[in-house]
Amino acid sequence: MTTTATQGPKGRPENRAPQRQAHPGQAPRGHASPGAALTVLPHVLRTALAWTDAHRAEFALPDDVLDPRTQVNATLKPLGELAQLCSTVRTATALGTPEHEVAGDLVTYAWEQVSRGALLLELLRAEPFAAYPYEIYAAFAGYGLRHEGFEALARPLTATRAWAHTEQHANRQLGLINSERRVGVLPHTDAGAVLSRTWLGGLSEPWTFEGPSGYALTHTVFHLTDWGRMPDRVPEKTDAYLRTWLPAWADGCVESGQWDLTGELLAVASSLPGPAPRELLDAVWPVLAEVQHATGCVPETGVPVHEDAPTGVRVQQNAPTGVREHEDAPDPYPFIDCYHSTLVTAFAAALSLRSLRSLTDGSGSGSVRERHTP
Repeated sequence: MTTTATQGPKGRPENRAPQRQAHPGQAPRGHASPGAALTVLPHVLRTALAWTDAHRAEFALPDDVLDPRTQVNATLKPLGELAQLCSTVRTATALGTPEHEVAGDLVTYAWEQVSRGALLLELLRAEPFAAYPYEIYAAFAGYGLRHEGFEALARPLTATRAWAHTEQHANRQLGLINSERRVGVLPHTDAGAVLSRTWLGGLSEPWTFEGPSGYALTHTVFHLTDWGRMPDRVPEKTDAYLRTWLPAWADGCVESGQWDLTGELLAVASSLPGPAPRELLDAVWPVLAEVQHATGCVPETGVPVHEDAPTGVRVQQNAPTGVREHEDAPDPYPFIDCYHSTLVTAFAAALSLRSLRSLTDGSGSGSVRERHTP
């Protein structure tokens, strides 16, 4: 489940634009020393996942989730994001690490919440041409979790003219194309033609970057690269454009306190083909690490809450070694105001660690960036 091209992570219009224009290719202010990102990233990833794991009950679906009056953005959307982003974290982390295990456990939890696919089948029956049940299912299918009944019904639906001609933003259409690839059916249209109609694919004037275009840009890259797994799907001109302007956009987001969008831009930077943009990651990750609360959560926007780290810390029962939960630590933000940005931080941190480590050991530290074969 993904955010629409014109909305922020909660489904509300997000129009605040960065306040400062930096020079193209220039690292954001607070430029850090080489290796600064690698210094903070393991802790950022570990604590963001620990917070998410400790709050898994907040992602649980209500009993009336199939009621047409139930708000999708407050129920199925967060759960779909949990499944999608944690499945990517698991793919990007090394087998046997605590982060790998916790991310996989959270995907399994999300799969149980949708009754191992049966609930998604009911949603598809109720709304056969709605994209969101299919996209949520695709997040699980890309991970290897499948439901035969869902696919039996979806197969003839996705072959109809109505499915191919559903009117939606180009960014969202790319998401549907990627979902079709994940499920294993022929995409309803060519991804390259759709990409050319997006804000990013048109190489729009960089000074027009703002909240809606920023989220459209990041999700265009996520859908194009299958959430960072296929970096070679990014065209050369798009890659060059992003490497030139990501530092300026990240600088503006940091200055205006747009932490959720900052995390998404870091994920984009770590999903590009070729070497990771080290200078950008070294400059921005220490800033986001400072924004992260001691409990592991990250606010979407605004001035972050800072306080002393909680004194009571306990190891979660049956949790992998090294994953800890703060006991009796009060949450500094409402769940709805930080769950998405915390998930995005974990997602971006896993991708950044993979990219930076692959520069030094050539292996991605146990994970593989898959290559796209046309």
